[in-house]
Amino acid sequence: MAQLCCSSLPTHRCLITTSTPSHSLNFPQCTKFKFSNPNLDSKLSTPHAAGGGRGAGISSGGGGGGDNSGGGGSSEGNSSRDGLGPIGAFLTGWRERVVADPQFPFKVLMEELVGVSACILGDMASRPNFGLNELDFVFSTIVVGSILNLLLMYILAPTSSSLGQSLPSIFAGSPASHMFEPGAFTVAERLGTFVYKGVLFAAAGFAAGLVGTAISNGLIELRKKVDPEFVRPNKAPPTLLNASAWAVQLGVSSNLRYQVLTAVEFILAKKLPMNVFKSLVVVLRCFNNVLGGMSFVAVARLMGSQVVEEEGGKAALD
Repeated sequence: MAQLCCSSLPTHRCLITTSTPSHSLNFPQCTKFKFSNPNLDSKLSTPHAAGGGRGAGISSGGGGGGDNSGGGGSSEGNSSRDGLGPIGAFLTGWRERVVADPQFPFKVLMEELVGVSACILGDMASRPNFGLNELDFVFSTIVVGSILNLLLMYILAPTSSSLGQSLPSIFAGSPASHMFEPGAFTVAERLGTFVYKGVLFAAAGFAAGLVGTAISNGLIELRKKVDPEFVRPNKAPPTLLNASAWAVQLGVSSNLRYQVLTAVEFILAKKLPMNVFKSLVVVLRCFNNVLGGMSFVAVARLMGSQVVEEEGGKAALD
């Protein structure tokens, strides 16, 4: 063990002695303080030792405590988000989508304001008398469409953590976001994304169809109680059948249209000025939703989920 003996002589010479008395080193300058307590020497050391002291000394305690505290705060933040359940997962996914595509909030806003309005326009244009005799069906489309438009964009949008991710099972080699995603993918792999997303969309359409149809039917029944003279113009659509119609609409028509639209928007965002790009987003989403509203009416008619009653009480379409 080496002992540091600091002399109080004016020369301030410092002598380090080892177990062999013949070995000694002289330093021109040294502090006048002499520490006889080994524990104190280890804590209050030279500047070179102070750097190591951050790993185990007093400074280390403060810094390490701060790091641990920060880590604990992060863990608490994650725990709080996990505690929110689906809402926390949705907010986390929303942040990841905004990081990957800063224009994502704008696209969602346009989809909900302009897109839903265009969808209702296409829906009513496909019905006799511009849908005035089928306003209950139109209202159901508004409720379900508002929910589904958000889900479609949320599912299709790329995320900051999507790099390197792959789809499960047999779709493992397919694009994770949409089938037109840039990359060295084969046609079969891109079709795999279309099929996989179609299944997701169909499930989302069925769930939203159940909720939306139940809500719209419930609100119409509430109106009948408030206004006894109100007569529903058509037979209420069966909840399960109407939800199935939404599943077909989402899994086929919406799946194809939104994947194409997502790819087109990403290409335009890189090549056009922002003002021009945003204007085109509005136009494209209007056109897309008009087609969506018209195609849903056709699907609902074919599946018999929305039956229009004639004045005599007979169904115009089976």
